[in-house]
Amino acid sequence: MALPSKLKGFNLFHNGENFAGKVPEITLPKLTRKMEDYQAGGMSGPVKVDFGQEAIQMEWTCGGLVKSVLTQYAALKHDAVLLRFAGGYQAEDSDKYDAIEVVVRGRHSEIDLGNAKAKEDTAVKITTAASYYKLTVNGETIIELDFVNMIENINGTDLLQALRTAIGL
Repeated sequence: MALPSKLKGFNLFHNGENFAGKVPEITLPKLTRKMEDYQAGGMSGPVKVDFGQEAIQMEWTCGGLVKSVLTQYAALKHDAVLLRFAGGYQAEDSDKYDAIEVVVRGRHSEIDLGNAKAKEDTAVKITTAASYYKLTVNGETIIELDFVNMIENINGTDLLQALRTAIGL
């Protein structure tokens, strides 16, 4: 019987700045397809029609104030912030680690400075809205979503290539 692969450690990089020791928690982006029911005459039930990827965001917490994050608030470009999550996953029946990397480009949509109370732990919560997302496992790209360039690459297949061609891109 195989055991599940669990996160044993991670790090976050913000525009190349190493945040080791500064980020205790990250909520990795949820991948959700926009789907709507379609049912017409002669159909016995609805079929979900896929209208593409929903918005992507990453939520993360800093264990205190980090000035470089604050300076990125209200960035003018859709991809002004580069976040890179690097995680090491391992199963209890293996001595090997899987390197999982999530790269997000976007901008911070929310910075919550939290509660201020002297001599108590503080945390800053950040939500980063993404226009680009890439998931790699051991160096192999599994999912790449580039909204601006209309790319949805899933396991080596660009799902939007034919659509780009059809609309002249």
